[in-house]
Amino acid sequence: MAGAVAVSARRPVAERVPGLPLASDGVLNVRKERGWTSHDVVAKLRGLLRQAKVGHAGTLDPEATGVLPILVGKATRIAEYLLSWDKEYQAVLRLGETTDTQDASGTRLQTRPVDGVTEQVIREILPRFQGSLRQTPPMYSAVKVGGMPLYKAARAGRTVERQAREVMIHQLDCLKVAGPDVWLRIVCSKGTYVRTLCADIGEALGVGGHLLTLERTRVGPLSVERASTVEEIARRGSAGELIGQRLSLDEALTHLPTVIAGRAGREKVTHGMPLAPADLLGDAEAVLQHQSPGSPVRVKDDAGHLLAIGRVPDHRAGALALAKVLVETSGADPAPEDES
Repeated sequence: MAGAVAVSARRPVAERVPGLPLASDGVLNVRKERGWTSHDVVAKLRGLLRQAKVGHAGTLDPEATGVLPILVGKATRIAEYLLSWDKEYQAVLRLGETTDTQDASGTRLQTRPVDGVTEQVIREILPRFQGSLRQTPPMYSAVKVGGMPLYKAARAGRTVERQAREVMIHQLDCLKVAGPDVWLRIVCSKGTYVRTLCADIGEALGVGGHLLTLERTRVGPLSVERASTVEEIARRGSAGELIGQRLSLDEALTHLPTVIAGRAGREKVTHGMPLAPADLLGDAEAVLQHQSPGSPVRVKDDAGHLLAIGRVPDHRAGALALAKVLVETSGADPAPEDES
């Protein structure tokens, strides 16, 4: 979910906590609190972890809470390979009220009675919103049209024509209904705007609606139950404890198939050179045959250390090009990946 809504005055200032160790490469499971932008969290952790390279994988609106995957060190280089992670949310849809931002931060545009909307009617209409959907990004979003974020045009009072995008709603459950509020559980693909989904459901019910609250409960393998707030990370780090759940680069990329490079192949990887079929061990040919040309694969050495991300060649005898070299320096043994 990307958006542009008012940010509370509680903005973190980057600082270093004495005794907090330098964070190693990986994906931290961070629980974003209400009022923080995703950028706020990154800025705070950049100082706390003493790391210049810190990013995130999946924006959360300032008023939303929950899982924000934080990429540390070399993990910032693999962000594009984590886009396939699905996301799970718990949202509260308020029926009968529409806003200009499709969430509770916006200006109310219309109010309609919801007396005739029963829980049974709501449950009967939800299957319409499962599967592949075409969603038009909201005006108050970070999507760029003509090089400008939509929210800037919206703040200037302009409406910009934008193209609908295909998203996938894997699961949509009604957890409970209380008055005008509907609790929803949503499992969806990247790029899904939950507030647009809520607004669309409200219109389908004939009463309108907006997103009242939102918590992201899971991103890929990262769940909110194991997530840590920035404050908890700082406190644990200062005490010399583990700072929370962390996926190594290899663990974050387990959805990619693997090929094994031999000794000569590993040396080539350290120099960024493509790998010929002879440089690969075991069933690498069979692995590559089952993948589409250009799709990514993990390249490891025979000890199981992640070396690089390669691209499947166009034909069987072709060389495996390297998209990202993740091993340290030429000739050096790659350090074992830490466990979470």
